[in-house]
Amino acid sequence: MTHTPRAERISRWLAAGRLAALAWLPLVAGLSTSPADAADLPHPWVQFTATGGLEARAIVAPGMKCPQVMSAKTPLASVVRAEPNEAFPIQVCATPIPTGADRLTVGGLPVPSMPRQVNRVAILGDTGCRLKGKYVQDCNDPAAWPFATVARLAAGRKPDVVIHVGDYHYRETPCPTDRPGCAGSPHGDNWAVWQKDVFIPAEPLFPVAPLVLTRGNHELCDRGGQGWFRTLDPRPSIECVAQTDPYTLSIGPLSLLMLDSAPANDQQADPKLVPVYQEHLKALYAKARPDSWLVTHRPIWAFVLNGYVPVGTTTNATLQAAVANAMPANVSMILSGHIHSFMTYDFGGVRPSQLVVGEGGDAIDEIAHPLPVGQSIDGKAIKRGMALGDYGYVLLQRVAGGWDAATYSLSDKVIARCQIRGRSIACNPVKASS
Repeated sequence: MTHTPRAERISRWLAAGRLAALAWLPLVAGLSTSPADAADLPHPWVQFTATGGLEARAIVAPGMKCPQVMSAKTPLASVVRAEPNEAFPIQVCATPIPTGADRLTVGGLPVPSMPRQVNRVAILGDTGCRLKGKYVQDCNDPAAWPFATVARLAAGRKPDVVIHVGDYHYRETPCPTDRPGCAGSPHGDNWAVWQKDVFIPAEPLFPVAPLVLTRGNHELCDRGGQGWFRTLDPRPSIECVAQTDPYTLSIGPLSLLMLDSAPANDQQADPKLVPVYQEHLKALYAKARPDSWLVTHRPIWAFVLNGYVPVGTTTNATLQAAVANAMPANVSMILSGHIHSFMTYDFGGVRPSQLVVGEGGDAIDEIAHPLPVGQSIDGKAIKRGMALGDYGYVLLQRVAGGWDAATYSLSDKVIARCQIRGRSIACNPVKASS
């Protein structure tokens, strides 16, 4: 798949007469006094909103008119979602997409519309480059931080929908002076970081499929929340809030129950949040179709496999207390990220299965043990499961009665295949060919 170079996109927008040429000259020349190079403006994208519809979004330079959005030959009205400020010297434009609109373009560039059929779903998560104190990735090395490769490979599979299960922003502290692999990296909640952690590496996905975007704990207000709400949150407001309301998405065969678990404490049930999550879950259950998936960044029932807390600790105590092992039968799976590996948990149908897809780019969590089949999490025994510590993504293929899943590595080879049927998820590793 080919993608239009940024300079060509700028020229196309200029030629279309939709942007002020003089104001764009410094950007075309690659000159900018902002913290980031505004010449690296991303391809516009389309995402699902909290009302269930689609919205096209575009990032332009300060003071520019929003690019013209067209459905076939019909112009669509755009609004400025976010004005520039010191940390984000860019303008974010948003355009609601009417039901049935197709052949969409933004500034003359094609963007995806609502899929007529949903047969292929790409899932990825936990994608940014880790810079936090002693935890450091070599962000300049595509082998050490491979999100760009993951996005390119996932886009090449031509999914109908892309689901990101959260945690986009990871560059929180400066690169150590003795670490050349991340030298020059920005840090903090600003456009320079969001540009490098998200919009440049994820760009191959933008022309391919509409996005379902989940908020992660790295998008809390004291971390990357400003960038999340300005650019990607599915609601109209850009005010950063601690927690957002749940919503549902019905996309062909997909029934997704979207729950913001960003503030949910993993290790201790938060007495203030448990009743809030009980109300949020109640609202989602009321709208759940058969075989609905609860999409939430933090897994409800999974083992923590890294060194931040004792290995073997389970997550998430706050959500477990809110669920109280009483999830209705029409909720068949929990889809999450947060733990940086690929994991599946099947509980024999007594509760939804748990799928974790967190291997999109951030440092992989060491798998200290295979999943202990027979051991209980929150009072229910694991009947079967899988854990893999390879970077990559997951592609779901719709089949009769459910979905088949393939886990891909950075070599774009399948390393595991799974069958998802209702509350059952059964996976087997795929041996590498000699």
